Amino acid sequence: MPQLVLATDLDGTFLGGDETQRRALYDELIARADELTLIFVTGRDLGFIADLIAQPGMPQPDLIIGDVGTTVVDGTDFSPVTAVQDWIDARWDGANQRVLDLLADEDELELQPVMGERRVSYFYDPARPPTAAIDKARAAGYDVVTSADLYLDVLPKGIAKGPTLTRVVESLELPDERVLVAGDTLNDLSLFQTRFRGVAVGNSEPALLGAIEGLDLVHRSAHPGCAGISDAIDHFGFFAPHLDLDPDLPADDGQDHQ
Repeated sequence: MPQLVLATDLDGTFLGGDETQRRALYDELIARADELTLIFVTGRDLGFIADLIAQPGMPQPDLIIGDVGTTVVDGTDFSPVTAVQDWIDARWDGANQRVLDLLADEDELELQPVMGERRVSYFYDPARPPTAAIDKARAAGYDVVTSADLYLDVLPKGIAKGPTLTRVVESLELPDERVLVAGDTLNDLSLFQTRFRGVAVGNSEPALLGAIEGLDLVHRSAHPGCAGISDAIDHFGFFAPHLDLDPDLPADDGQDHQ
């Protein structure tokens, strides 16, 4: 059994922090690869992730949950994790065109150029909240996730990063008590609503911090991006010895930070 199952968002989280902070975490994870199950949990598509993994010094994920929880593949050969992917496919039932038709007249939405097979993704202007579009999509039986006051994803009912990760952990019989989730925006909220320990990194958007208020298993790190993940690994005691943090920030005092 792994000592740590790290299920982490990418942008702002696993890719966040400065170069020193990223290198410290990546080197530790590579050195401890035999003690680790690494899962990327992201809104990004597989093309972006393939390019990312090809970069020198990037840890190799064991699994990838992409497209805001709607794509689940092996991290080495990108083959589908069928036990989970089939469950998502059944809930979506090829609905891309139906969603596009449903929201075609919602002029506050702008279609994103990258489209997943089991989601429909838009940009929106926070000055024009897409309330009507959200209500329409939910009434039609879909879930809607927004993040960063910019992105809106229409997803299969009951599917998001958190539910998909939970299904993966159950399917692979990974130990709940060794799972650490990490994120920084509202589309990571469902990760923190699971039964797993979590860290909201220091650069998390205020809307996420407000939404996780009162969740006892979530550590609010003072450190950004990768340094926040390192801080949480230390805070929850997954690995020893401790990882190095940014020397310009105070050491963790064992308390959750606002």
